[in-house]
Formats: sequence, structure tokens, C-alpha cells
Amino acid sequence: MLLDRRRLRLGSVPDVDPVPALRGDPEPDDREVGRRFAAGEEQALAWAYERWAGQVHGMAVRAFGPGPDAEDVTQQVFVSAWTGRSGYRPESGPLPAWLVGICRHKIADTWARRDRQRRENEAAVADAQGRPGGPVTAGVDTAVADRVLLLDELDLLGQPQRGIIELAFFEDLTHAQIAARTGLPLGTVKSHIRRTLERLRTRLEVDGGALRA
Repeated sequence: MLLDRRRLRLGSVPDVDPVPALRGDPEPDDREVGRRFAAGEEQALAWAYERWAGQVHGMAVRAFGPGPDAEDVTQQVFVSAWTGRSGYRPESGPLPAWLVGICRHKIADTWARRDRQRRENEAAVADAQGRPGGPVTAGVDTAVADRVLLLDELDLLGQPQRGIIELAFFEDLTHAQIAARTGLPLGTVKSHIRRTLERLRTRLEVDGGALRA
């Protein structure tokens, strides 16, 4: 998702032009946008996105760094807000505060998903090591072990390196696809992957060898 898109695309939510339909009329204030949003006016969704997507995306970036997780959370916030707009009461508070609350829930959900994936991977390695014969076998178990080692090392990386490596390893995207997803130049993506893999290689070789011994 690119925050500077001229048109908002939210899955089942209709595309809406962020410029007021009556271009000669001034845009309504925030309170009026909230009222129209609650009433289901599509133009109000565009105004809300135009005014507060940056704030929502900033919260997600502070939680995860720039990259696909922050973009996905921003997308999810506005999808959830629009599909659940019947739960918004303008008289109870401003629309941006309600969006911030949704964003906090989406950030928590994403952290929970990450933690669940980590536990599942660690459990898979522990199960493989506990089988008769002891060591992690080749093939799927080896791939799981390498994934856990990589997750541990990723905790030490900053952005955008972490996001790039996650796209390459966990979503199997090509360099060109990663460049398109992140908006980074192709050469920059290749350089980040090369330097990060050089940093990871020693850890993966040493720890991976110990697991398989």
C-alpha cells in the first residue's frame, strides 16, 4: 500500500476519490467528516484516509519499522473502520481517536501473530530434536531449524534490512518483487540482501551445524 495513492483501494470497499466531488466547495471540518463517515458516505472515507492515514502509518512504523507489516496494519485499520463504521459514535469522540484505537488493536494482533509463528517454529524444532535418533533430519526439519535461527538473528537487524530479508526468506519474493513492494531501488535491495546474508552466514553455519550434529 502506498500512502500517496490518489485513489484508495480497500478490498471490498469501493474506490473513492480523495478530492471532494464538488471541487468548488470547501472540505468539511473533522467533526463533519466523522459524522458523514458514520453515515456511510464514501467521500468521508477518502477524507479520513487523506487526513489520518499518515498518523496511523506512523504508529505502525514505530511498532514494526517501515515495511510490509506497517503498510498492512495501515490498510487493515481503514478496512476495519469502514466495515465496522456502525460501531463509531461521533458524539462519543473524534474519528481520528477511534482510528488510533483500531490501530492499537491491529498492532497487538500483528505482534501476537509474529509471536505465534515464532513459537510454532521453535516447537517444530524441539519436536524434531526429541524424536528417536535425536538430531534434526535433513529436508523439512532442517529448513525449520534454519528459519528459527534466522528469526533470532533478525531481532538484531534494523530496517529496512529486516523487512527485506523477511520478504526474501518468508514470502519467497524475488529481488524485483521486493523492490516493487518496498519502493526501494533494485540495486539497493540486492545490496541489503548481500550484506545481511554475509552477516548471517557465520551464525547460521555455526548454530545450524550444532543442531544437525
